[in-house]
Amino acid sequence: MLVIRPIRSDDIDQFLALVEQAGHGLTTLPKDRGYLQKRIDASLQSFAKQTAEPQGESYLFVLEDLDHGRVVGTCGIVSKVGGFEPFYAYKIETSVHESKTLGVRKEVRALHLVREHSGPTEIGSLFLAPDYRKGGNGRVLSLSRFLFMAQHSSRFESQVIAEMRGVVDKQGHSPFWDALGRHFFEIEYPTADYLSIVNKKFIADLMPAHPIYIPLLPEAAQRIIGQVHENTRPAQYLLESEGFQANGMVDIFEAGPVVTCQLEQVRIVKECCVAKISQLSEQPIESQPYLISNTQSDFRACRGSVAANDDGTIRLSKLTAIALKLKIGDPVRYAPLFGPDKREGTK
Repeated sequence: MLVIRPIRSDDIDQFLALVEQAGHGLTTLPKDRGYLQKRIDASLQSFAKQTAEPQGESYLFVLEDLDHGRVVGTCGIVSKVGGFEPFYAYKIETSVHESKTLGVRKEVRALHLVREHSGPTEIGSLFLAPDYRKGGNGRVLSLSRFLFMAQHSSRFESQVIAEMRGVVDKQGHSPFWDALGRHFFEIEYPTADYLSIVNKKFIADLMPAHPIYIPLLPEAAQRIIGQVHENTRPAQYLLESEGFQANGMVDIFEAGPVVTCQLEQVRIVKECCVAKISQLSEQPIESQPYLISNTQSDFRACRGSVAANDDGTIRLSKLTAIALKLKIGDPVRYAPLFGPDKREGTK
């Protein structure tokens, strides 16, 4: 049984081992034990904090294989980006230049630096151990965050964004960074990406404030603006199937796209229900797959089956209830794991 839960202090060893499998993909969680411990501490404080509005809290979750006591995945939420250290991105804008004398009309795209001090909620830090990338586990891990946000909506902004990883090779080289950022920062892409997590001040000090005309960049850099890394495509397709769309902004380092959706318009949030448990079954329940979570402060979520009763209550299997620490009479939040176009024949 796989369960998503908030990260704990005693997860640090397994968490570091998990992050070390990520290569250059998990830029928000560098392979630095001290930094990861700070992220864990910040997450613990965020979950414990009593707040009625988002103030930049950082929530980290892990996917645990209960049968083996192993942490096999992680995902996160930042309740509000910006603040003292702004959220940076490039906005792609198109301007029209025309000369009647030459009979030339050109549409020219340019990158405009955006500094957001009071931004939306951001989801990120998604990583799943390679040997668990099957059976919809990535979907369960990613979408579990939305059930948490639906349950605690006052803690989050109405708009949610996600920065998709751009094109970077196995050695950590980015054609976009090599064509642009490296000339201003004089450091390699992995170093810049790491420093942006620790302290963003160097961006304000050195990032050019004027628009960057895309046609002036090398072809290799132009081609990958707004494109995702091949390993990120499943995450991109998943979010798009839930209602996310590109918003015309890209990452300032490797030009990966930023996608966005209103929280209440995310498919799984729109379709989720809350009901009380009236029965626990010893036998497996036949139903389409659901994502199910408790509504307690000790958040837990997993994939499972739900049987709805005529009186509005539901029946769960005992195994699901044990995994979520639930009993008869407790409320649960649940939603179909897949959208309407994928439900037929899913297992």
